[in-house]
Amino acid sequence: MSKIICGDAAEALKSLPPESVNMCVTSPPYYGLRDYGESRQIGIEQTPEEYIARLVKVFDEVKRVLTNDGTLWLNIGDSYAGSGKGSMTLAKGGKSESVFNMQNRIYEVPKSWSGIKPKDLIGIPWILAFALRERGWYLRSDIIWHKKNCLPESAKDRPTKCHEYIFLLSKSSKYYFDYKAIQEPIKEVSRERYKRGRSANSKYVGQQGITQVREDFSDFDQHYRRKRDVWEVSTNTYKMDEHFAMFPERLIEPCILAGSKVGGVVLDPFFGSGTTGVVAKRFDREYIGIDLNARYLEKAKERIDKVVPETA
Repeated sequence: MSKIICGDAAEALKSLPPESVNMCVTSPPYYGLRDYGESRQIGIEQTPEEYIARLVKVFDEVKRVLTNDGTLWLNIGDSYAGSGKGSMTLAKGGKSESVFNMQNRIYEVPKSWSGIKPKDLIGIPWILAFALRERGWYLRSDIIWHKKNCLPESAKDRPTKCHEYIFLLSKSSKYYFDYKAIQEPIKEVSRERYKRGRSANSKYVGQQGITQVREDFSDFDQHYRRKRDVWEVSTNTYKMDEHFAMFPERLIEPCILAGSKVGGVVLDPFFGSGTTGVVAKRFDREYIGIDLNARYLEKAKERIDKVVPETA
């Protein structure tokens, strides 16, 4: 069942039958960040609206091929409008507000940008999330990817950005989510606190939802808690020639474990270096990967072929 398809995501997805995949986890090219050298690539559109519209078309197809209880885990970062310095500069002659200069290709950003000024944080993740919600997706969670080893930035008039978003969206109001598969260990200090119970003098006694004092939790043996929505994961240490942005395996492991069963089908329409395929195979899931760049897919296949499923 696992397969890799070279082609435009929106078009390639049309070849898949309806309700044929259990979940999707993906990270599309970020807006105005890099030129991957493909004529139909996403991310170099003239306006954020055009960028969002192209992604919506892709995720409309993703929604069609998902089972009714399927989920979409979407990693997306934000972008800044040009500041007048560096690679994104104010255009001359008043024809546009900013210019994207990516690997010697110049992309002018017209003045039709609605309400976006030079130096503005555009808000791409939430614009996309709300657009998908309007298309019928259920927006269930905004997970913060805290990059513990984020790169320094040259900007001196704002904090250094060290996070991105992972949005959990579902096709239906009821969907598959295995919370037990991604539970987190409770810290020993928390276990000891629970064992002590709650004193009758606690300031919380009598408040809404607290109806009685728990005097003794000495037999408390809970070792796990529900996974929180801030995930501390270092950026990737695996390198692949020519591919600039690879999300780490540890970042999508909980997505695949919570969003699919063993033997389920995991989709990634922006397959890139094949991380989704690597994690899916390791946890005994099937995968479907789509990407425009044939070079990436060739290297991704070589990488995935080396993976041994954990159940083997």
